[in-house]
Amino acid sequence: MLEDKRLIWKLKAGDAGALRQIYEKYKDELLTIAVSLLGERETAEDILHSVFVSFAKEIERFRLYGNLKNYLIVCVVDRVRQRFRSKMYEVVGLESTGPIRAETERPDELIAGAEESQMLADALARLGWQQREVVVLHLQGGMKFSQIADMQGVSISTVQSRYRYGLDKLQSISDGEVIQ
Repeated sequence: MLEDKRLIWKLKAGDAGALRQIYEKYKDELLTIAVSLLGERETAEDILHSVFVSFAKEIERFRLYGNLKNYLIVCVVDRVRQRFRSKMYEVVGLESTGPIRAETERPDELIAGAEESQMLADALARLGWQQREVVVLHLQGGMKFSQIADMQGVSISTVQSRYRYGLDKLQSISDGEVIQ
C-alpha cells in the first residue's frame, strides 16, 4: 500500500514510469478478472487499457483512500458492466479467449492446464452475471465479501448467497449435470 501511494505521488509529479509500474504490477490480475467476466480476451484488453488511460487522465484529482488494486478492480468491473449495459455488446463463446498460460514447460501439463482452464471458463460463462461477478471477484480478485457488497450495493448476506449458489452451480456443471 505504501508502494502504491509512492507510485501515485510519482505519477502526479509527472513520472510516466510510475504508471508503467502500476500497470505491470496489476495488469495480469485485472486482465484475468476482465476475461473471466467477459469471456473475450480482446475486449477485456480494451477495457483494461481504457481503465488505465482514464486513471492517468484523472490522476491529479485522484486520492487513494484504500487499496489501489481493489480500486482498479472496481474500475474494470464498472467498465465490464457498462459494456453489458450497452446493447452494442454481444456475448460470445469463451473459445475465443484462448488458454490461460500454465507455469510449466512440459507439453502434457500445458495441454491438461489448457483443458482445465477452458472447462472453468465455460463453466463460469454458464453462471448468471451476479454470481459470476461475485465468484470471480472473491476467488480471482481476492476481494472480501464486504468489499463486493459495497461495490454491488447489496448486503453481505446477498453476496455470500450469490457466492454459494455460484459455487454450487460450478460444482453441478463439473459433475455433468444440466443447468438451466
